[in-house]
Amino acid sequence: MEKKTISTHDKNFELYISASEIATRVAELGKNITKDYSDKNPILVCILNGAFVFAADLARALDIDCEISFTKLSSYSGLKSTGEVAVILGLDISVEGRHLIIVEDIVDTGITMNRFLKQVNLLKPASVEVAACFVKRDSIIDPVEIKYSGFNISDRFIIGYGLDYNGLGRNLPDVYGLKQPV
Repeated sequence: MEKKTISTHDKNFELYISASEIATRVAELGKNITKDYSDKNPILVCILNGAFVFAADLARALDIDCEISFTKLSSYSGLKSTGEVAVILGLDISVEGRHLIIVEDIVDTGITMNRFLKQVNLLKPASVEVAACFVKRDSIIDPVEIKYSGFNISDRFIIGYGLDYNGLGRNLPDVYGLKQPV
C-alpha cells in the first residue's frame, strides 16, 4: 500500500509517481526495446546504484535475448550533483561490436551521461542507446539523446524505485518528491 508522505533523514517527501504507473511505463519501454532489438542480443549496461531496480524490471519486460552488465558512476552528494563524474566500477565485459542500452535511473543535467557515453564509445560498440527511467528535461545543460524515456519530470529531488537520499529510500516501490515548503 502506497504512503502519501514519508520522512527520510531530515526531509519530508510526498507521493509523486505510483508503483503501478511505473510498472505500466516499464512494460511499454520493454515492448519498444523488444521490437527494436529483436535480432540484436543487446547488452543492458546498468548504472549502479540507482538504476538496479529499473534495470531488473526492464530486463524482465524484454521478450528477447539480452545480457546485463553493471558499472558504477558517481556525481551526487546529498541533494545536488557535484558536476564531477567518477567511474567507481567499470564494465567487466567486452562491448566491441555489440549493441548497448545504457540503463540509467535519472538524467538530470546530462553531464554524467554524456561523459560516460564518450568513454563507452571509445570501446567501439556497434550502437549505444540510453534508457532512462526519469528525465528532468528542464534541468539538462549538456543535451543527451534518450531513446527510451520513462517519465519526464520536473526539477524536483526524488527518491524511491532505486533512487536514494543519502543511502535511504532505494527500496520504496513508489517515487516520492521532496515536499515543497508551504
